[in-house]
Amino acid sequence: MGAVSVIGAPVGRRTRRRFDGAGTRGNSARKVAGPANVAPRSTQADHANKLLTVTRGYRKADEPVRRVDARTERWREHRVQVRIEFVDAAFRALDRVGPDVSMGDIAKEAGAAKPKLYRHFEDKTDLYNAIVDRVRDMLWERMLSGVNLTDDSVADLVRRAAAEYVAVVSEHPNVFRFMLHSHFSQQAKETERALVAARQSARRAAEFFAELLPTESIDVAGIELVNYSIFGAVASATDWWLGANQREVSAMPVERFVDYLAESISALALAHARFNGVRIDPSRPLRDAFVVG
Repeated sequence: MGAVSVIGAPVGRRTRRRFDGAGTRGNSARKVAGPANVAPRSTQADHANKLLTVTRGYRKADEPVRRVDARTERWREHRVQVRIEFVDAAFRALDRVGPDVSMGDIAKEAGAAKPKLYRHFEDKTDLYNAIVDRVRDMLWERMLSGVNLTDDSVADLVRRAAAEYVAVVSEHPNVFRFMLHSHFSQQAKETERALVAARQSARRAAEFFAELLPTESIDVAGIELVNYSIFGAVASATDWWLGANQREVSAMPVERFVDYLAESISALALAHARFNGVRIDPSRPLRDAFVVG
């Protein structure tokens, strides 16, 4: 049976893949084992949960925990649930109507009046950002669900990530067209917000990957730069692919587009590594693939 909506329309059961493990971001220093200066092996679950944590954002260690009463907490949980259901409705409306969807279309899909939608989202940009956050979470969970961060080769990780990304784009092409060209985010300050969010994700992912590498001399800022470059290249290629596939039949088949993305991501990563005096062996697992000097 589907879940009961708190905003009027029934919603389908959303299944989230979970990983065993703590999934929290620690502040302790990374330990080095033996003269080879190799970082200790972590479990696949630890890696997956940490990457999900850092890409979604995290609370600073010294940030105080606010105490709230039960009534306030219930209201907060209700608002969170309503926002989730409105984003669900936005996906359905985008799939049905297309990237030119309106706030009215989304409210109607949710079975709610438009004023209620605006009570739970400050403006169009707030809803746009919530949709972007949902896509980000979907992508990380899909990418991580089918890989082994401990043992899979770098080449396999890149290829699988590209394949899962293209699978999500193929399932929701209008969502990605909306993200890339939405009238919800046309103002300069809103575009700037999206760039800031992308840079924050690139930074957090860079910190995560730096912790996996067997050396203390890794330049986190450099990894952030290549992540940011990869995000931009993938977004531009996706824009072309979706646009081309609207104009023509099979401008580039799915498998070939996956191959293109995997090659592009690998080329950017390898070029960045060479620039910084690091050699990457794509045939080896992530923890063993980097050689400095």
